[in-house]
Amino acid sequence: MSTAEMFTPILPMFRLDGRTALITGAGAGIGAAIAAALAEAGAEVVLVSLVRNELEAVAAQIAAAGGRATVCECDVTDATAVRALIRELPQLDIVVNNAGTNIPEPFLEVTDAHLDFMSNLNVRATFVVSQASVRKMLEDPARRGRGGVVINVSSQMGHIGSPSRTVYCMNKHAIEGLTKAMAVELAAAGIRVNSIGPTFVDTPLVRKIVDSPEKLDFLVSKIPMGHMAKVEDIAAAAVYLASPAAAMVTGTCVLVDGGWTAQ
Repeated sequence: MSTAEMFTPILPMFRLDGRTALITGAGAGIGAAIAAALAEAGAEVVLVSLVRNELEAVAAQIAAAGGRATVCECDVTDATAVRALIRELPQLDIVVNNAGTNIPEPFLEVTDAHLDFMSNLNVRATFVVSQASVRKMLEDPARRGRGGVVINVSSQMGHIGSPSRTVYCMNKHAIEGLTKAMAVELAAAGIRVNSIGPTFVDTPLVRKIVDSPEKLDFLVSKIPMGHMAKVEDIAAAAVYLASPAAAMVTGTCVLVDGGWTAQ
């Protein structure tokens, strides 16, 4: 046997042909980039967010590139609505919990309204979407041996502490715990659960927060790679975790943080 015959080709393992992936918060930024990347890898993508015109714009770009996308306008904090949406899908193989938010403010200034809003979107909605998605995956009799994938878009803040981000850090630490617990419980069913921990990503939303040269310089000084991440950096990690190339990867976080948490 030649050396070439001893090894299984790797690149085809990154393909997602025949899979259906649901992405929350898919109307812009990281969510839109992940949806486009999964579609490029062959998945049919279901785009979920509150803003239909944003979803339609993303779906049109995916279609123009030869991909397949369905638009679903839904508030993921509405448990009844999102469960119904997922229940009615013909098929579901991959779910990406990307919807989330942050309201940076000092700990002593956090209001009950902000605490509830962030926790409902960042944690409770992730749990509900994941639970409904896993139920959908397990009801498919053809799934035996095929498994399923849950990807939680967390943050480097799920591994460290940071001033003026107490609620966000709390939420993302919770997501890291949820990821590990789900991974252990669902491994026997062939469902892999992982998270992605981005650093600050260069999106319009982040640019609103990092709104001065001084803030940008300070932020970049904390990233050993010397610059913010791009949405494509996060999308590439999602393709890997969603694909058969990551068949033995579960219960972990892929930190796409330019070295921030290594310090």
